[in-house]
Amino acid sequence: MELISPLIEKYIAQFTSPESIELEEVNKATAAKHPLAHMISGHVQGQFLGLICAMLKPKYVLEIGTFTGYSALCMQRYLPKDGMIHTIEIRPEDGATAAENFSKLNANKQITLHIGDAKEIISQLPYQWDLVFIDADKTGYINYYEMVVPLLAKDGIIIADNVLFHGQVLEEPLKGKNAKAVHAFNQHVQQDPRTEQVMLSIRDGLTIIKKK
Repeated sequence: MELISPLIEKYIAQFTSPESIELEEVNKATAAKHPLAHMISGHVQGQFLGLICAMLKPKYVLEIGTFTGYSALCMQRYLPKDGMIHTIEIRPEDGATAAENFSKLNANKQITLHIGDAKEIISQLPYQWDLVFIDADKTGYINYYEMVVPLLAKDGIIIADNVLFHGQVLEEPLKGKNAKAVHAFNQHVQQDPRTEQVMLSIRDGLTIIKKK
């Protein structure tokens, strides 16, 4: 299901600050080589994440779901000098691609890549997170959320991706485990008395979540 007209998406991209040459290369390489290239954050969402970092000035960022590294690189561009991103990828092949991209863009000093199960890795990281970006397996969203809410720094935020899941969350009845999982996550966040949130129709849907 097309949530936003391609013409509107083209117009939005036209009036969004352009990608750097390096980020454009990562985007194009992913599109050309990866069978799941649609999973990349892309130009507009990447710029959104970057500007969130510019405003928050986070010291510690957690990304759950690295893919080919594009979103981490978008955020890294706007990190303060002492900022650090810890990004977790469960697929070794995508992790290898991300590591190569981080190295090419000299981002290794501010991006630490972890390969493995996020549920195991998060508990080993001794930080309070200023920003958490959740963009991983949809059936794990509620678990990731519950893990990171207590670990948020004061004024820290969570951004969850794919909260509209290609429009499938609108179908009645819901079909497929991922659409059901995303809808359950959306309900879970809405009903959580600890947080407040806003859902945005950027790309495949983003929810920004903050502790009260």
